[in-house]
Amino acid sequence: MDGTGGSRPDRGGSARAVIIDAHRHYWDSSRLEYGWLAHAPAALQCSFLPPDIGAIRDACILVQAAPDERETLFLFDLARQTEGVLGVVGWVEMEADDATQRIEALIGQGQGLLCGIRPMVQDIPDTEWLARPSLDRAFDCLRDHGLVFDALVDNRHLRALSHRLTRHPGLITVVDHAAKPNIADREFAAWASAIARVAQVPDVACKLSGLLTLTAPGNDAAAIEPFVAHVFESFGGQRVMWGSDWPVLTTHASYEQWKARAQALVRRFAPRHEAAVFGGNATSIYSLHGRTTVLGRTA
Repeated sequence: MDGTGGSRPDRGGSARAVIIDAHRHYWDSSRLEYGWLAHAPAALQCSFLPPDIGAIRDACILVQAAPDERETLFLFDLARQTEGVLGVVGWVEMEADDATQRIEALIGQGQGLLCGIRPMVQDIPDTEWLARPSLDRAFDCLRDHGLVFDALVDNRHLRALSHRLTRHPGLITVVDHAAKPNIADREFAAWASAIARVAQVPDVACKLSGLLTLTAPGNDAAAIEPFVAHVFESFGGQRVMWGSDWPVLTTHASYEQWKARAQALVRRFAPRHEAAVFGGNATSIYSLHGRTTVLGRTA
């Protein structure tokens, strides 16, 4: 995880850094089942596809939003049709007897697009699910194929996550949304100690994403600052990457509002690491080298 990023030549011939949104969703509720949407804000209970993001031209990684392998294939199709999509974090039934074959099939179907797998751990009733031995083969397969494990967890799951990581040295793991701390109620201490323990594993990174939507009603955006500071204190500037979590983000802010706020926070808490957080780290961790050099125009 060296944090070196892609760049592209501008019209004058010099290199410009590529901004990578490491956590973007597109979904089509007319063709796939997204059970969690039934309990989501009404504004999210519709389809969100590439035209809906408007003039945003940042490169991105698409992340699954349904526990369905068909959605991963759908995201592959979108990635092939949409400029700037660098990779897909998909879903697979990790406890299936043929989980390794399913993962390998997705690798083949993605033709280079699959860069990670994300089980929807936060929605599984068993908070110790990640520690089940039945998952060992699937996690070994991710590690052996160089795929990232995106950990959609909160504080309830961090003990099991730590247990899982000890069983798979070298498994590249990215903690989504900083493990969803309870920012609304300012519950800092338990989360802070647990995420710091996870950060001690060198192959674990963290996404600076999804935090505004965890704030209290009224969007007290300043409430996220101590949590962001602790993320950088724990992981350092070379193991944190920015993500929009669009369109979930739109319940609290626009894409550009969150990006500008995140840039200010990085300048404050991780000076000199802005290029890494906004592209270089994602390039390194998700093995995107080479893809960023063929992008079209980015914002």
